[in-house]
Amino acid sequence: MRLIVVDDERDMKLLFEQKFRKELRRGEIQIHYAFDGHSALQLINKIENPESYLILSDINMPEMNGIELLKKIKERYPKLKVIMITAYGDEQNVSAAKKYGAEEYFIKPLEFDSLKEKLNLLGAA
Repeated sequence: MRLIVVDDERDMKLLFEQKFRKELRRGEIQIHYAFDGHSALQLINKIENPESYLILSDINMPEMNGIELLKKIKERYPKLKVIMITAYGDEQNVSAAKKYGAEEYFIKPLEFDSLKEKLNLLGAA
């Protein structure tokens, strides 16, 4: 499984590494990190087969928010699967995420068992 986690909160990187440490050690998962939308787009554009990844993006980020990032990703890579993550579960963000093609929407603090289950269902390989 290949993931790109996009979140301006740098401690999310440590949290993902902790919650996926067994999978990382066994080589079952690869996780790349971007700390803003622009860096995420640059990373996605550099990857040889971006649609083999799954994107997990925060919504509330400076400069380019997650909804804007989602729109840009889906314009360039319509088959790329994106899961939105936010600390705010307001209906406006949920509607926008679904409208622009997000596969799922998770609210922080993340329930990692549910997230892992969804990742397995989506089959990011």
